[in-house]
Amino acid sequence: MTRVGVLGAAGRMGREVCRTLEATDDLQLVAAVDPHHAGAEVAGLHVAPGVTALTEAGAQVAVDFTHPSAVMDNARWCLSRGVHVVIGTSGLTPDDFEELATLAEAAEPNAFVAPNFAIGAVLLMRFAEHAARFFDAAEVIELHHDGKADAPSGTALATARRIAAHRKGDRKAPAGDQAHPGARGADIGGVRVHAVRLPGLLAHQEVLFGAPGEALTLRHDSTDRSSFMPGVLLAVRAVTRRPGLTVGLEVLLDEA
Repeated sequence: MTRVGVLGAAGRMGREVCRTLEATDDLQLVAAVDPHHAGAEVAGLHVAPGVTALTEAGAQVAVDFTHPSAVMDNARWCLSRGVHVVIGTSGLTPDDFEELATLAEAAEPNAFVAPNFAIGAVLLMRFAEHAARFFDAAEVIELHHDGKADAPSGTALATARRIAAHRKGDRKAPAGDQAHPGARGADIGGVRVHAVRLPGLLAHQEVLFGAPGEALTLRHDSTDRSSFMPGVLLAVRAVTRRPGLTVGLEVLLDEA
């Protein structure tokens, strides 16, 4: 039985993770941490104010769904104290990934980071990478709820980078006019990425490919946070046996 703690436990994703862990036979939820909701109750546990609750409860794995401003401090604390970490919080920078790799290599605990835990979203990235071999022109549109802190999303950035690395040519998309900067979105390796933030949305992504006389659209929609839970469970079960830093759920799908 693997003992698991959840950071950001009182948030929308954190609560869903706690409920999901409680329903498993091989994972035990032992700590719920959220400094902004200390004392609340989640999945039968009182929410603790700080990360020390993880080691006090004997957690072997910590799942982090917090905020870009907090996630690296949490990861440093966990990895320095023998706790494996699964990170679902987006907004990590290339420097953050480099530091996580160094920390996980130096310590016994391992780290797992995924830009998206929905199986369909991971498959969309794989399909987009394959399509890029045949289409030179591509753009990404990601749509999320208005409470999401980072933009573009980690999923959109990962998708654009994979397209850029595999696309047929090096077409440069027009940048738009000077009077309306930003209208063409972010340029990620020559792939334009557009971020939408609206109430009523959860997590959605479209990848548009164009060529003379045709267009190809790939789309994934998460309409409920339960869509992320199978991927979270895969990561929690895998992180203890994957040395160092693992990035992306796709490697686990390939092992299944």
